[in-house]
Amino acid sequence: MTADLFAPLELRETTIPNRVMVSPMCQYSCEDRDGLATDWHLVHLGSRASGGAGVVMTEATAVEARGRISPEDLGIWSDAHTEALAPIAEFVKSQGSVPAIQLAHAGRKASKARPWDGGEPLQPDEGGWETIAPSDQPWPYENGETATAKMEQDDIEDVIDSFRAAAERADEAGFDVAEVHAAHGYLLHEFLSPVTNHRTDDYGGDYEGRSRLVREVTAAVREVWPDDKPVFVRISATDWLPDRESWTVDDSVRLADDLAAAGADLIDVSAGGNDPDPQIPYRGPGYQLPYADRITRERDSGIAVGAVGGISSPEQADALVRNGRADMAIVGREHLRDPYFSLHAAHELDRPEAAEPPIQYRRGF
Repeated sequence: MTADLFAPLELRETTIPNRVMVSPMCQYSCEDRDGLATDWHLVHLGSRASGGAGVVMTEATAVEARGRISPEDLGIWSDAHTEALAPIAEFVKSQGSVPAIQLAHAGRKASKARPWDGGEPLQPDEGGWETIAPSDQPWPYENGETATAKMEQDDIEDVIDSFRAAAERADEAGFDVAEVHAAHGYLLHEFLSPVTNHRTDDYGGDYEGRSRLVREVTAAVREVWPDDKPVFVRISATDWLPDRESWTVDDSVRLADDLAAAGADLIDVSAGGNDPDPQIPYRGPGYQLPYADRITRERDSGIAVGAVGGISSPEQADALVRNGRADMAIVGREHLRDPYFSLHAAHELDRPEAAEPPIQYRRGF
């Protein structure tokens, strides 16, 4: 037990002040469907930084327009997006947190209405667009109305270039962590899993072929990302489809070390999202923690590991770090309920000196 929730984490030359990260959570709140960050994003992310989180991560931020989940998602495919995001990174940093951005492409799960608008595939007359994927199988399977195009080699190269360019813009905007989104059934996860990747070329077939794109994207991001700043990769450790040939925890253990070789510094371990009917064995506190725990125990590279999923109490978050099950607690929904989760955790764990509130708020603590 060499660390606790409020021990700093050193990744490259970046010091993360504690082991709490705000999980990337879509806000579906861009105005005019232009992917530009708004005051909502500034207040949403800024308040979690004021709340003491060590890392504050943006929602999935599309590297190209067709990579958005919904038209209201954040984007980073132009200089205008860089300019809109820069004040957010600056404010997060001013609060002592590390500003982070998740670089994403939704693949076949793009072009959807927002959840509170039904979440259904958008048709062209509703502002929808053709999606791309490793194979031409749309999501969800029973809905054949939304076109999904199988990616050609040019499409693959365009996606890699888009991630590379997005990383350059993210650095210019002032972010200190770039995370590659390869989870939850979005494009890079679609390539990883035999459930969605039916290709027979160099980007399909066996593990080596199916993992090629995420390794190349990670390497492309690392190539342009400053050497002193870490790169994270979010993965789904399992498809939760034990009765089918699918992506498994065994694959994820192997992938973690392969991504370390490609330049990643932390694996953000989530699960599922690649099928509308997963067989989840358990839903409860820390329900995904066993996957992070296993990668932590079996990694050969020493890559850092973050655990996400059902982390809702300071004691739970602290224990997973103290017991060496993961290097970071990644907290999502609890941060929606309590933007000041880290400050409250510091007091509950008798570590008030480890996470001080802004001076304007100290009389409340």
